[in-house]
Amino acid sequence: MQPASAIDIQPAISLLGKTPQLLETLLGDLAGELLHWKPKPDRWSISEVLSHLAALEQVYAERVLRIMAEHSPPLTKYDLDGAKAREDYSRGAAGEHLAHFTRTRRSTLAMLTGLPASAGARTAVHSELGTITLAHLLNEWANHDLGHLRQIAELYRAHAFHPNSGLFMKYSNPQP
Repeated sequence: MQPASAIDIQPAISLLGKTPQLLETLLGDLAGELLHWKPKPDRWSISEVLSHLAALEQVYAERVLRIMAEHSPPLTKYDLDGAKAREDYSRGAAGEHLAHFTRTRRSTLAMLTGLPASAGARTAVHSELGTITLAHLLNEWANHDLGHLRQIAELYRAHAFHPNSGLFMKYSNPQP
């Protein structure tokens, strides 16, 4: 692992800047039925993934602000199980979630693009992980985006295209 001061924050910020456009391009014209389809009752739909991304956008942004404003602030683990139990992600329409995510991300990017490279070395103390750096958080955030982009793509292909690919179905095995 590289020392915190050597981790470049720009690749993560660049990816974070691409995510809204990727989602809008992929999902902009999809029917509501596809956006709310779930492969199993305990799995998320595309709409729920978008709701989760919108909710986490605020969490990540607040953490960045705290790391920049405070000396090694304490950060608590995100309560994903609590959000699932409260069914926070199942409310609302996919288009609303995507619009909320996009608005919030664009605002966040204005803040992130103004960060100096040295900001990556700033630290926080995570309740479960211990000392982390801003660079670690930004790279996790980009990793989180890519994971959910993959999840959305798998949901899309598993429902919209795989069942209609006839004999070609044997060549793919979507994992939504």
